[in-house]
Amino acid sequence: MTGQLFIISAPSGAGKTSLVHALLGATSGIGVSISHTTRAMRPGEMHGRDYHFVDPDTFSGMIDRGEFIEYALVFGNRYGTSRETVGAALAAGQDLVLEIDWQGARRIRDLYPDAISVFVMPPSIGELRRRLEYRGEDGPAVIAARMQAAREEMSHYGEYQYLIVNDNFERARADLEAIVRVARLATARQQQTGAAAALEPMASGGTV
Repeated sequence: MTGQLFIISAPSGAGKTSLVHALLGATSGIGVSISHTTRAMRPGEMHGRDYHFVDPDTFSGMIDRGEFIEYALVFGNRYGTSRETVGAALAAGQDLVLEIDWQGARRIRDLYPDAISVFVMPPSIGELRRRLEYRGEDGPAVIAARMQAAREEMSHYGEYQYLIVNDNFERARADLEAIVRVARLATARQQQTGAAAALEPMASGGTV
């Protein structure tokens, strides 16, 4: 059985990472691809758990060797998704979440046409600014840049199969879990897992 790939995108501050963590805590058989990045580690982060933190030369070498299926420059730092990590997880039958921006999402959809894409939208642009300011991680200039990038990111929500508005965290979490559940109930997936085997006698006119 091949795993299912889920693309989840959102502007910074929309709550995407918190929703993904909640999904992983409540759903078995699904993981998240840990990206490589050149940005500095923030307080509370851990190498190999939040990101694979590498220096710019290491990142450039990985690009040259074709080790990323997608990578991007975001606010002066590079982020990339490991080709080996994604391929190994899907081949092992594990569902996998990619937290990437709209440009990376386009690249992944080209490579994996069956990937399911979800966009997480904040309830309003004003609420998004409030959340960014409340985090206390960035100064006014960086927040202004993030807001500009957020508007660009949100303009591409129509490219995604599903849209979740994160105005209530528990409802948004339930919506994300429902998307994963529906994907696993697809007939093709049920046939892969063998869950539909019990229905074969009925389909052929036999008795169960």
